[in-house]
Amino acid sequence: MAAAARVDPKQFFSPEEWAPLARRSAWKGPALVAHAWAVIFAAAAMAVVWPITIPLAIAIIGARQLGLAILMHDAAHAALHPNLKVNDWVGNHLTTGDLVAYRPYHLGHHKYAQQPEDPDLGLSAPFPITRTSLRRKIIRDLTGQTYYKLKWSGLVSRLRDRKPGESVWPILKDAVVRRRRFFGGMVVTLALTAPFGLWWVWPVLWLAPQATWLPMITRLRNIAEHACVAQGEPDPLRHARSTHASLLERAFLAPYYVNYHCEHHMFMHVPCYHLPRTQRLLKEKGVLDRMLTAKSYVEVLRLAASKPQPAPIVAAA
Repeated sequence: MAAAARVDPKQFFSPEEWAPLARRSAWKGPALVAHAWAVIFAAAAMAVVWPITIPLAIAIIGARQLGLAILMHDAAHAALHPNLKVNDWVGNHLTTGDLVAYRPYHLGHHKYAQQPEDPDLGLSAPFPITRTSLRRKIIRDLTGQTYYKLKWSGLVSRLRDRKPGESVWPILKDAVVRRRRFFGGMVVTLALTAPFGLWWVWPVLWLAPQATWLPMITRLRNIAEHACVAQGEPDPLRHARSTHASLLERAFLAPYYVNYHCEHHMFMHVPCYHLPRTQRLLKEKGVLDRMLTAKSYVEVLRLAASKPQPAPIVAAA
């Protein structure tokens, strides 16, 4: 297996420039995690007080759910805190992901970025696709079909295909153990809200964002990062794409600097909050023009959906 080419920071930065970029803050990473949860609670409170804002709250909370996953991703690179034990504890317990399972998988993605062995290659390989195909995917995301397929269809299949006379309880017990965070969060939230008549908070303001907005923006983020990037790309400055994000896009689609993805692949241990500064320095040095970038998410989506529609089949007379 041939690993992807890597970038040596010494190619672009002096030791004085590189040291602050690589430095991990003891408070910035945990502060971003706290920020994500604070926004989630604030959006939920807004929806409880003004139910008309529930659709807006779903989008806000879904974006912060993605934000927590992004911060768990930073922890996978040991970039969330300078103390590895603290880094791993925060990443594994205060975000929404399984850091232990995610880390080896994701580091494999970096090692073989856009190479045949890249475990994420299947996410970018189908592109470009047609507009109709992209529209269908987004509809499946927003209607919960993608969430069901990824999270629950396997359990339903196991229950449906069990042998005659086989008890459902071992299967359900295994499902609860595997999804203990999901069910634990559900039980705790219902216990805290149901006595006040707010039993609907968990399904509407946690599960609904997780099942609709989160899958859609996760797809759009994946498209922006690697869609239409050449397989087997030899240039490490073009293994991933950085996309300019407006204020609204950072709020609802690309939180916590996730849009600086080319810089992240070039220097994967740089904490996310240093990526904007990294890009500015690269721009000053004339490197940015050699990197894979996009001016907006709209530009990337147009590229990803640029495959022509197939010609309609005309029946013979």
